[in-house]
Amino acid sequence: MKPNRIILVRHGESQGNENREVYATIPDYALELTEKGKQQAAEAGLKLKEIIGDESVFFYISPLWRTRMTFEEIAHAFYENQFRYREEPRIREQEWGHLRNLDDNEIIDEARNAFGSFYYRIPEGESAADVYDRISDFFGTLHRDFDKDHFPQNVIIVTHGMTLRLFLMRWYHWTIEEFDTYANPKNGEFVVMEKKDDNKYHLISEMRMRKPQHTYHRPIQLRKKD
Repeated sequence: MKPNRIILVRHGESQGNENREVYATIPDYALELTEKGKQQAAEAGLKLKEIIGDESVFFYISPLWRTRMTFEEIAHAFYENQFRYREEPRIREQEWGHLRNLDDNEIIDEARNAFGSFYYRIPEGESAADVYDRISDFFGTLHRDFDKDHFPQNVIIVTHGMTLRLFLMRWYHWTIEEFDTYANPKNGEFVVMEKKDDNKYHLISEMRMRKPQHTYHRPIQLRKKD
């Protein structure tokens, strides 16, 4: 049986969200939550418990420290025997390369916006297209898990802003232009995909919108057959 809901959670505020200068001295994977981020995660847990009630839950967690910590705070809202979890490296954040100072990161921001955020590959890192590919691979695992006996009634995926949007893009077959019109959820926010009577998952959360940073569109033009 498919779970009743798939819920995607963005981690709480991290040290990097608070101050981008830390990327010069702390590896991205090791960034921790701020006190504000811990509170955001705890509040998300209470809201998730209101939605799920006493139903069972399976968590997939990005292995980065800020997502681990977010899960730990969320888990306090649930009964110990209510959930199971697994770390899943394929839902980690887009790779930004190695230690890099703020000036260099801002240069990359400008280059990515000029080139297009979906296609631009960060030096020593990934493009959004690369993340899309590993999300696509993760889908195979997800669907196999859904087919297992007694799989929990809900799935919660604790991940990152860009990865979350790319998951939705892959699931709902958004075009690149559509993907680029949506903004990441804020830290500690989540989006809910709920299974309806048609056995399909409907996105019931409202996504934040933004003005696209780049124009990709070249319309497909098909010639009529003679």
